[in-house]
Amino acid sequence: MKLYNIKENDEQVSFGQAVRQGLGRNQGLFFPSELPTFDDIDGLLAEDFTTRSAKILSALIGDELAPEKVSEMVNAAFQFPAPISQVKDGVYALELFHGPTLAFKDFGGRFMAQSLAAVSNGGKITILTATSGDTGAAVAHAFYGMENINVVILYPKGKISPLQEKLFCTLGKNIHTVAINSDFDACQSLVKQAFDDQALRDEIGLNSANSINISRLMAQICYYFEAAAQMSKEERENLVVSVPSGNFGNLTAGLLAKALGLPVKRFIAATNVNDTVPRYLENGQWDPKPTIATTSNAMDVSQPNNWPRIEELCRIKQWGLDTLGKGAVTDEQSAESVKELNQLGYLCEPHGSIAYRVLGEQLQPGETGLFLCTAHPAKFKEVVDDILGTDIELPAPLAKHAAMELLSEELDNDFEALKTVLRRVQK
Repeated sequence: MKLYNIKENDEQVSFGQAVRQGLGRNQGLFFPSELPTFDDIDGLLAEDFTTRSAKILSALIGDELAPEKVSEMVNAAFQFPAPISQVKDGVYALELFHGPTLAFKDFGGRFMAQSLAAVSNGGKITILTATSGDTGAAVAHAFYGMENINVVILYPKGKISPLQEKLFCTLGKNIHTVAINSDFDACQSLVKQAFDDQALRDEIGLNSANSINISRLMAQICYYFEAAAQMSKEERENLVVSVPSGNFGNLTAGLLAKALGLPVKRFIAATNVNDTVPRYLENGQWDPKPTIATTSNAMDVSQPNNWPRIEELCRIKQWGLDTLGKGAVTDEQSAESVKELNQLGYLCEPHGSIAYRVLGEQLQPGETGLFLCTAHPAKFKEVVDDILGTDIELPAPLAKHAAMELLSEELDNDFEALKTVLRRVQK
């Protein structure tokens, strides 16, 4: 598999290089030079989840890793299901929260850990990533205890849910967590500054586990196929998928699934009030505004890193950006949708409810709707309990970490201070 840097096309790398490197020159994202297509989609969808996923990922990676090795990696990473649940006639929820950290990031985080182990040459690696909530836990648990790998996770202090914070800031060992006195976009900016510092990259073996890393993105393609596999052929013929969107890795993966042959009629980009992309799709002006804190904090992103990949894919496939659905939802509207879903007998949290709401506004008669539920409602217990007047019971992983002490250190938005931390954890 060859990948090229979207910003500087002459930089071409292998899958292994892309996984180890994370970003290309000039903070460019890597993108596959060729995309395979699957002609017998019905046959592929008849396979079980891990067998199908291994075939998809092996076709993407190519001969760089043997199919048997990719199958082994998938079986180690995808040890939990991605079921769909019908909430009403013609509308399904894709539940991506059945992994160890109860969020969709478990799929990408665990496959990236397997990929990095497969392509690593044994040298020491420092993984630096920013999280708006769920990435941190998924990456921390995927890499916890791995030899020669240190993980540094930046997150905006006070802007993720307390239970999200507990889930990845209580591990210790090779997992180092840093609360930044700013917002998520500042955390992302610090990560990008670190990758721009070539001397630092070489010194500490810098890598990233954000959805900028191609291995994470590739893993996410697989659960779109899994969702369609659980539907009847008639249902998936007119499938509309609504994706709660922050950094836009999830939507990128969905569009890649379509490019590989998955029959999706259209996708909808559903955001909260941090609506850079919906406004861009409306008026053609890329105009990020200051990030606003919301109850759907994992989507509190004003400058989504993965958007250039979506534009690149649409250019290659000659898909007009106007074919993408879009919508932005306020906290009040999100809460209304949490209540509506609860009345239908389905417990949801704000990110999923945003995708559900925009889907409901745009679904046409005869279409099948699918919205992504990216986190377990208990990860947003305070918000959901407040909306519904309930007391959600904590699943075992959350209950365990909720009782543990936070191990994070606190930093201002200061790159020199971050460099000191990065060098210290290597020693």
